[in-house]
Amino acid sequence: MNTRHPTATLREQVALMNRRRFLKGLGACIALPAMGSLLPTRLFAAAAAAQLATTATGAPLRTAFVMFPNGAIPAHWWPAGGLTDFALQGTLAPLEAMRSHIQVLGGLEQANANAGNDGGGDHARGNAVFLTGVRINKSATDVRAGVSIDQAIAKEVGHLTRFPSLELTCDLNRKSADCDSGYSCAYQYNISWQSPTTPMTPENNPRLVFERLFGAGEHGHRAENALRRMQERRSVLDSVMDDAKRMQGRLDFSDREKLDQYLTGIRDIEVRIEKAEKFGAGPDPVVATPTGIPATHFEYVQLMYDMMLLAFQTDSTRVATFVLGHDGDNRSFGEIGITEGHHDLSHHQNNAERVAKVAQIDRWYVEQFTKFLAKMDQVKDVDGNTLLHNSRILYGSGNADGNRHTHENLPLILAGGGGGLLHGGRYVDHGSKPLSNLFLDLADQAGVTSLERFGDSTGRLGNT
Repeated sequence: MNTRHPTATLREQVALMNRRRFLKGLGACIALPAMGSLLPTRLFAAAAAAQLATTATGAPLRTAFVMFPNGAIPAHWWPAGGLTDFALQGTLAPLEAMRSHIQVLGGLEQANANAGNDGGGDHARGNAVFLTGVRINKSATDVRAGVSIDQAIAKEVGHLTRFPSLELTCDLNRKSADCDSGYSCAYQYNISWQSPTTPMTPENNPRLVFERLFGAGEHGHRAENALRRMQERRSVLDSVMDDAKRMQGRLDFSDREKLDQYLTGIRDIEVRIEKAEKFGAGPDPVVATPTGIPATHFEYVQLMYDMMLLAFQTDSTRVATFVLGHDGDNRSFGEIGITEGHHDLSHHQNNAERVAKVAQIDRWYVEQFTKFLAKMDQVKDVDGNTLLHNSRILYGSGNADGNRHTHENLPLILAGGGGGLLHGGRYVDHGSKPLSNLFLDLADQAGVTSLERFGDSTGRLGNT
């Protein structure tokens, strides 16, 4: 028999409800780390059933592609030694501390980036072919590339997260029309392609990236602001749809067709809002919103890397691309004493001084990548492993030797453990094989098993 006073019971119930509201509000306001004790037990089954973008332990499996511009100095890039007894030297020396987490991949190529009958334009091809593996149409206006591997994966796994994919860049200026020997600028600045004619334009402002992921305003107010904006958009869409329905009966066939096209676009936005509503208010990291683009390039690159790390840590997305600089980028590096443009220097014609400067820039980019990997390795994931262990990050360039504009034996690093599927601490020379073969493996590991071929693939690469 319950001997407690009914009023006391009521007080306890109210206290319990208040506590639940508090915890619920806390979860909406602070990006708490995912906790294994709160996950369904089935996710930790030993058997690794094929799950989309999920490791055998049930943790999210993240995939990122990071591109640096203008190739690398081959003599300074490649390790000395064999499969596991290799020595990282020159450009890759900073990665020694992360040695067990990386694979240096040799012998992979993007043959469709070669000139063939198309003549000049290796920088445009280096960008657009890097993740698509297809020959792009040489035109300033008739843009035709291919679906990139990040988008092929995102198409299948994107519904699992708030954002199907995230596209970042450190390119401050984007041009239009003709950029490289008759190729559209769309090729020059994009590595991610949703369709052959639709590039995924990357964001270059860290503040806008942060606000897209977590909402505007200061910590503690972002979730509320995001929900308010969502409601406002919903209200505007409802009003637009009402007006459109009233107008439809008064239009001729041609105008109705135009209106239908417009309403299809509105419906797409509505679907995206419905998805956002399904996920609820986003996480609210206990970090300050970036003020914009930092003054130094070092801070800029590191801040954009941090945006990608935050997106993965909060499971806001499981697919990302990051363009450190488009191929052909002529940025100078005054911070390390190099005042000449990177692209100009890459055409070094074997001048020792210019070669040394390009190698210094290559190494600087690797140093920034190493810092990012070290941060990933310090973040504990939902299953007790690190964020780096549960990720695959391909770092490389669409050009091999920037002096000669070659696209064979591309400079590539595959970092992360892939949730236990990748084997680090190796230097693997794959001979002469399409990079697209590796993309098939990465898709398979993410549970995207519907791709029989991709780009110019000739089969699975294996041995990763």
